[in-house]
This record gives sequence, C-alpha cells and structure tokens, in this order.
Amino acid sequence: MVTVSMRVMSAGDGYKYLLRTIAAADGDRALSTPLTRYYAEAGTPPGQWLGSGVAALGKGQLAVGDRVSEAQLQLLMGMGCDPITGDPLGHAFPAYKSVPERIETRIADLDPDLVVLAHDVGDAGSQS
Repeated sequence: MVTVSMRVMSAGDGYKYLLRTIAAADGDRALSTPLTRYYAEAGTPPGQWLGSGVAALGKGQLAVGDRVSEAQLQLLMGMGCDPITGDPLGHAFPAYKSVPERIETRIADLDPDLVVLAHDVGDAGSQS
C-alpha cells in the first residue's frame, strides 16, 4: 500500500511548506524499518528526486533517488532555477500586485463619473 499526500503550492514562497516538513527529514526511515514504525513516527520522510527530467538538471549531478536538500528546493521551487547551478529555468515567476494594490489600480481606472454615480445610489453607510 502506498500513501500519498498532496498540497497546492504556488511559485515563490509555496515551497516553504516543504521545508517545514519533507526537506527537514523529520520522519526518515531505512527500507529495513518495519512499516508500522514508519506510520508511528511523526513527520514526513525527506523528498527524493524522481522522474526522467532529473538527468537534465544540474549538468547531470543529480540522480533519481538523491535526497532533495533545502538549498535545492529553494532554488527550484522558490526561484525557478536549476537546483545545482542556479541557472534560470524558463521565464521568471510573475510578480503579482497585492490585493490592496490591485483594488487601488482598478478604482483608479474607473470613469470618475461612474464612481460618483455609484456613491450617489449607494446606501447611507457607503456614502460616508
């Protein structure tokens, strides 16, 4: 039986979840360890490099099954860079404005006549 957990992550700081759990190796176990001990231990086993694309990273310095280090995870998931060389992989992650900045921009883009009209037809609480 295989147990898999999934979590939504975003580019940039999303990888920090992994640093708190998987990359910390807080539940590492040898293959000879009984499975009951694995489930009784707290934490998550450390991450490993998997997949056919591993060979293309780090100029061949990574291999399937190698343990993922904190620095490698930060480079790949946090910065979009090769986990060994630090070279950019594709386009940089987009930098989005904060919610207040987006709201401010949208309000600034509105027709001033519409903003006044919305104020005039709103309830007393929104007109103050």
